[in-house]
Amino acid sequence: MRTKIEGRMTAAAEGDVVVFIVGMRVNNFLAPRSWWPVFTAMPRMLRELSRDKGSGLIGVQSLLGFPRVLYVVQYWDSKEKLLAYASAPDGEHRPAWTEFNRRLRAGKGKVGFWHETYVVPAGSYESVYVNMPAFGLGAATEVVPVGRRGDRAADRLGS
Repeated sequence: MRTKIEGRMTAAAEGDVVVFIVGMRVNNFLAPRSWWPVFTAMPRMLRELSRDKGSGLIGVQSLLGFPRVLYVVQYWDSKEKLLAYASAPDGEHRPAWTEFNRRLRAGKGKVGFWHETYVVPAGSYESVYVNMPAFGLGAATEVVPVGRRGDRAADRLGS
């Protein structure tokens, strides 16, 4: 468990950030053959990415939308590196995606899947964490006292 940091902090991120959100929804708990492989594929990909310091992945936050939804928020240093990983023929993603598509068709709606990608230019994001461990973008980069980047959200957004 990460240690709580007292006070108001903000992410120390600089430059552009790519936010990739990927998740699944269990539509039928009685069909684990449809959703279990989807559930177990993500940890393998995240382990692979964390071992490769040049992959572009700078941080991950796993979340649960109880009881059916599991998702992962990923922070990347570039869209090019995200897309390169997604299409790499020798990585974990391609075989997992192929298997997922096969099971999705066979499962007839027993599991749902989505992803969203946002390329966020420098100066177009801000964060604040109050009495929290490093979280989200702050955990992906690091956190600094809010005053160092501006006391108001408008200051941190470069307005």
